[in-house]
Amino acid sequence: MNSKIVSLRVLLAASSTLLPLAAHAQEITQLPPVDADAANAADSVGTAPVTGRELTREDIKRRHNATSDTGDLLRQLPGVSANSGGGFSSMPALRGLSEQRLRITVDGAPIDLSCPNDMNSPLSYTVPQTIESIRVVPGVAPVSMGGDNIGGIISVESVAPRFASDGTTLVTGEVSAFYRSNGDGFGGSALLTVANANLSATYTGSYTQAQQYKAGGDLGRVRSTEYAKTDHALALAFQNDAGLFKLKGGYHFSPYEGFANQAMDMVSNKSWFLNAGYDGEFDWGSVKFTADYRDTDHEMNFLEDKLPGAMPMITEVHTFSTALKLELPVSARDKLRIGGEYHHQWLNDYWPPVAGNMMMGPNTFVNINGGTRDRIGGFAEWEAHWSDTLSSVIGARLDHVRMNTGQVQPYSTSMMNMADATAANAFNAVGHKRTDNNWSASALLSYAPTSGVAIELGYAHKARSPNIYERYTWGRGTMASRMIGWYGDGNGYVGNLNLKPERADTVSAAIEFKGTDNAWSLRLSPYYTHVNDYIDAAFVKNLTHPMSGLPMPFVQLQFANQKAEFVGVDVSGQVELWDGGKDAGTRLSGSLSWVRGQNLSDHAPLYHQMPLNVKVALDHHQGPIEAGIDLEWVAEKTRVDATRNEPVTSAYALVNLRLAYNLGPVKLSVEAENLFDKGYNLPLGGVSLGDYKATGVLRPVPGRGRSVNFGLSASF
Repeated sequence: MNSKIVSLRVLLAASSTLLPLAAHAQEITQLPPVDADAANAADSVGTAPVTGRELTREDIKRRHNATSDTGDLLRQLPGVSANSGGGFSSMPALRGLSEQRLRITVDGAPIDLSCPNDMNSPLSYTVPQTIESIRVVPGVAPVSMGGDNIGGIISVESVAPRFASDGTTLVTGEVSAFYRSNGDGFGGSALLTVANANLSATYTGSYTQAQQYKAGGDLGRVRSTEYAKTDHALALAFQNDAGLFKLKGGYHFSPYEGFANQAMDMVSNKSWFLNAGYDGEFDWGSVKFTADYRDTDHEMNFLEDKLPGAMPMITEVHTFSTALKLELPVSARDKLRIGGEYHHQWLNDYWPPVAGNMMMGPNTFVNINGGTRDRIGGFAEWEAHWSDTLSSVIGARLDHVRMNTGQVQPYSTSMMNMADATAANAFNAVGHKRTDNNWSASALLSYAPTSGVAIELGYAHKARSPNIYERYTWGRGTMASRMIGWYGDGNGYVGNLNLKPERADTVSAAIEFKGTDNAWSLRLSPYYTHVNDYIDAAFVKNLTHPMSGLPMPFVQLQFANQKAEFVGVDVSGQVELWDGGKDAGTRLSGSLSWVRGQNLSDHAPLYHQMPLNVKVALDHHQGPIEAGIDLEWVAEKTRVDATRNEPVTSAYALVNLRLAYNLGPVKLSVEAENLFDKGYNLPLGGVSLGDYKATGVLRPVPGRGRSVNFGLSASF
C-alpha cells in the first residue's frame, strides 16, 4: 500500500483518542463526499485531518422519527450526554463538560447564548430530518477547529451542495413525515436541489409540534413539555476554476416551547441568519473563508401549566463572525495551517413591566443593557507524517476577549424590590469592561505498531472566558435571580464581574484493536481533565417566597471560580455476527461510558454528571428489510451536587425496537420506544418545575414513556 495513504490513515485516527465508537456511529476519514471535487475540498481546508466520531445521514435516519431534538441524537455516542431542556432544546455535554464549555457550529457558523435559561440552544436551530452529518471531537481537539472552549467541538453539517454533470440539470430531493403516539407529535420536512454543472440551489424546510408527553409507568403526564417550530433555509453554491462560493440564508420560528425544569417557558423565538463562504485550491495550498450574521428575538413568559400570572422577558441578540484559514504544504512530510477569526455578540435582555403588578413595575427591569462580547483569535498548527506508522498534529492559538455592558435598573426602588435596587446601584457604580487574553495549545500523536493496533496520545490546554450572563447578571431578589440559569434546578443565580477565564488541561490515551476486514473492533479511551478557575456556583442564601416570605426549596447561588477535575473512560466495540454480502448482515455493537466530575474546592460532586451507562444494539438488514433492538442501562445516580439540591435518581433499563422496509425510493418505518413503558427519572433532567407549580410536589423530571413512532420518507 502507498506509504502516503498509510500515513494519512494513521493521522486520521489521531484525535479519535477522544472520540468513542458509538453503537450506530461509523468511523470516518473525511466528511461525506459531494458531487463536485471543489466541494470535496471545502471541509478539509484549514482543519486538521481529525476523524472524531460522526453520525452520518443513515445513522440519523435511524432515530429521527423518535425525536426532534438533535442534542438527544448525540447520546448515541459514548461520552456524550444531554442536559434536558425543551422538546427540541436539550444541551449536549462532552465527558462531563456542559454545552457552555463547547464550541458548537452549524454549517461552520457558531451560535451564541441568547437566553438567560439557554432555551434557544445552538442545536435547537437544527432539524434531525435535514442534517447530513454531526461530527464530535471532545477534549483534545486541534486548535484549528476553534477556540474559546475547554470541552470540545460539535459540528453540524447540512446537505452539502451538489452539482450536475456538464450539459445536464440535476433535480433531486427528499420528503418525509412522522408521527409519535406519546404526545401526539408529528411533523415533516422537505429537501429539494436544482443544479447544473456550476450553480446549485438547495431548499430545506420543516415543521414539528407535540403536546405534553406521558412518563413511563405510573408517573403520569409531564407538564410544560409541549412545543412547535418551523425552519426554512435556501443555500446557493457556485463553482468554477477559482473555487467554490457559498451563500445560505434561513429563518427559524418557534411560537412556543414548554420547559419542564424551568420557572419560565418560551413563548416566541424568531431568528434569521445569513452565511457566506469561499473554498479554494491553489498550487501553493488551500484557503477557506467564512462570514456569518444571525439576528434573534426571544421572549419568555408562562404557558398554560405555569399560569396564572405573567412575566414577559425579552432578549435581542445580534452576532457576526468571520474567519480565514490557510493550509500550506511545506514539504512531503509537513503541512502548516494558519488562520484568524473575529466574533462579535451584542445582547439586550429586558423585562417589561406588568400592569397592575406592584412587584413587576412600574419600570422595565433591565437585566443586560447592550452587553457585548468580542473575540479576536489566531492560530498556527503543524501536521507531520514522520513515518508510515507515526504522525502528529501540534498547534497553539491566542484569543483576545473583550466584554462590556451598560447601566441597569430594577422594576422599582420600593421595599418589595429593595434587594434588586441595592444590587443595581452597586452594579452601576463600578466599571463593566473586562478583557481576557487566553492561550490554548494541543498536541496529538498517533502510532500504529502493527496491523490492527493503533495507539493514540493527546494533550491540550484550553481556555474559555465567561459568557455575558455569567459575568453581568446582577439581580439579588428571589424572583430576579431565579430567572437566570440553564441548570434546571429551580435555584437563583447571580453574575460575577470578577470571574476569570476557565483554564483546562486534558490528557487522553486510547488503544484500538481491529480484526481482519473490520469484522470486529474494540476501543478503550481513558481521559483526565483538570480545570483551574472552573465556573461553578457558591452559596449565597436560602430563598424565601417574594410575596409571603415563606421558605422555598431553592437557594440563591453566585457564579464563582473554583477548581474541578474530570476522570473517565469510554469503551466501545462491534462485531459482525453474520455477513451476507452487500444487502445482508447482522451486527452487534455496544459502548460503555463512565465519568467522575469533582469540585476540588469544596470536595463535592459536580452538578449534572452522567452516571455509568451502557448501550447495546443489534442491527440486521436483509434486502429491503432493516430491523434492530436497542438496550440502554443507566446506573443509579447518587453522586449529586448538594449545593444545588440535585436529586438522586434510580437505575433503569430501556428497550427500543425498530423495523423499516424500503420500497425503492420510499421507506416505511416503525419504532416502539421504551417498549415496556418503564417509569424512570432523567439523571440530567433537573427538577420538574411545571409539575411543582401545579401540584406543590417537587420531583425529578420523569423520562418519556412508551411511544410508537411511524415514519414515511421518499427520495427522488
